[in-house]
Amino acid sequence: MAGGLILSSQARTSTATLLAASISKIQSRKCRIPFVFHHYHLPQPCSVPLTRYFCVLSSTQDAIDMSMYKEAFSRRMTMVGLKPYHRIALGVSGGPDSMALCVLTAWWKTSGLDATSSESDGFIDGLLAVVVDHGLRAESKEEANIVSHRVSGMGIRCEIAHCDWLDGKPKQGHLQEAAREMRYQIFHKACIQHQIGVLLIAHHADDQAELFILRLSRNSGVLGLAGMPSTSQFFSKYTHSYEVPVNHGILLVRPLLDFSKEEMYKICQGGGQDWVEDPTNQSPLFARNRIRMSLNVCSSYSFKSELQAVISACRKTRSYADQVCHRLINHAVVIRDHGYAVIDLEILNLSKVEDICLSKFVSLVLQFISQRHRPIRGSTSRLLLDYMHTFPCKTSLTAAGCYLCPAPGSRGSRALVCCSVDGPLPSKMELFHACSDGEQENFVVNELEKIIADGKSYADCLVPDVSYVHFLDVTPELVLTEAKRLNLLSEPTCRNILLLQKEETKRFRSKTEVTSDSESKSDVQSVGAFHSKPLQHGQRCYFMNRFVVTWKLCNEVSGNAFSEVCNCSRSLVGEGRHVHCRARLVGHNSVIEVRHMIESDWLYLAKLSKYSHSEMFKQQEVIPANRNEQIMESTTLCLDYARMSAQSALFSLKSIPVAARRSLPVLVNQQGQLLSIPSISFRHCPCLMVYAEFKPRVPLGGGYSSFI
Repeated sequence: MAGGLILSSQARTSTATLLAASISKIQSRKCRIPFVFHHYHLPQPCSVPLTRYFCVLSSTQDAIDMSMYKEAFSRRMTMVGLKPYHRIALGVSGGPDSMALCVLTAWWKTSGLDATSSESDGFIDGLLAVVVDHGLRAESKEEANIVSHRVSGMGIRCEIAHCDWLDGKPKQGHLQEAAREMRYQIFHKACIQHQIGVLLIAHHADDQAELFILRLSRNSGVLGLAGMPSTSQFFSKYTHSYEVPVNHGILLVRPLLDFSKEEMYKICQGGGQDWVEDPTNQSPLFARNRIRMSLNVCSSYSFKSELQAVISACRKTRSYADQVCHRLINHAVVIRDHGYAVIDLEILNLSKVEDICLSKFVSLVLQFISQRHRPIRGSTSRLLLDYMHTFPCKTSLTAAGCYLCPAPGSRGSRALVCCSVDGPLPSKMELFHACSDGEQENFVVNELEKIIADGKSYADCLVPDVSYVHFLDVTPELVLTEAKRLNLLSEPTCRNILLLQKEETKRFRSKTEVTSDSESKSDVQSVGAFHSKPLQHGQRCYFMNRFVVTWKLCNEVSGNAFSEVCNCSRSLVGEGRHVHCRARLVGHNSVIEVRHMIESDWLYLAKLSKYSHSEMFKQQEVIPANRNEQIMESTTLCLDYARMSAQSALFSLKSIPVAARRSLPVLVNQQGQLLSIPSISFRHCPCLMVYAEFKPRVPLGGGYSSFI
């Protein structure tokens, strides 16, 4: 939200009284009386308590004609594949941007639904607003309640989510970033809980302009200067203690990117809605606020339109690059179920794709394998681009949490990409429970896939021919120069943009780095340093954001369990025979630990596969002193099972490159003894049922994006 209305203490008291009366009216009536706000001018920062102010509209101006805003909004929703009957969530802060989003979405929903079925208990069907109380100020809870009342008065069901800062409230330098990350975690969780696949956010054209200047000052490339996409999928870093059957992201839609900030106020006025203004958005401590205030000085129509023209050209370039990447992913990449990828360098070499497209392509592949949420930039990106240009490939490379090397047997025509044993990966092993309502969740996933397909088919028609794509071979330093050459920018506008860039770059370089190396890596550690984590009987976990792992014990094991691995007949084993090595290998407390695979694991398999019965008895010491004939028989069969399972696992390992084996999940007991490598179907004991599925959170390509 933009900086807001600054009131004296007397005025604030008066406003609070008026606001209380307004809330009372909201609760008691179905239709709001339209108000009009006197002016939209943003005040200069001043020394007042950093608290939000509630702007209540007065009735002194003519009503706003909403027809063009409604038409533009409806057209944008159609372009991204959304229909009024789809279930939708709204991210609402109470500011003019999100309140304008509420106004337009409520109109769009009700006008497209049958009047007799569009409302339930006074609320619009299939529409949920989520208000996040960050809890960073004493007044935040009360403010969230007031915003919730306003949204509910519009016929939108509203839910307030309170942040739980487990590690303490974020420091000032990290405040905006930490609050944003927490906000999107909450949005994702709310959408999953309510079986909603689409989230609308109120970013607008002025936000795009701010982001352009910010990224220009950070020396971002053309793809970054394109700003925020109209639609994209975002994937939570966390499981929220449960997971859906199909791990899908939430479709994030920004339908207001064609609207200006000034139009946000007009839409609120036309919809008769009050809003909240937050003076903290005027604080010069944050880069976005400084850029916003500087842009207000250069707020002429020509400046804004020319800046948006450059952003639009960058978006077309990114749209073209996305299409090329999609084609390369389909033709030049093979993903294996064991969590690694093989890139066909010969196809890349023959395709002769532009460097900007090739760089993004390899970045997407590495992001998928490492399951990073942030894109690869800077020197690492250039290093990877050089590696892709080398044909045939003869060297290895560690970058962005991945290890690259020639694929075995390819003579350098293909590159293997797998997790690096020394690369940064998430240090947490997250536990979760399977979602019980699988039928409803599958419905949401299917609906989301249809929305994405409709939006993508529309977007594909708008991807320009390469002859109409600018900036494909332009370095970040020359984007503005090229824009001037193409007559997208005038000399005065270019000069003003350069001044804004210079000022923010100077501030960025002069201040102390907000995040130290140790802080920036607080949530990651190397795979080599990854400690095993306990996993109890029946629990499910995400291992390194890549594998879903679970295990359980069976008191009785049928002959089928043996015949699948060993050459034993069912008649020899019989039905329901007890296996007595369970207590020795797993332990009475039924806790197993999960870690990544290490070299000694496959060496142990090789040794185990050659053991004789006498050697295995001596090694395992599983037969008690008072053993009887039945225990000896079942123990012998169990050891046979372990030996044959090791032999089968060794055969499977031959098809997995050595470098790729290290990221496989391994289960051990609390004494560190190897119990199972589920990815290659090794189990030391037939009563131990283990499952591991390669199920990365973020799909290859990072999710659906449309830059229309």
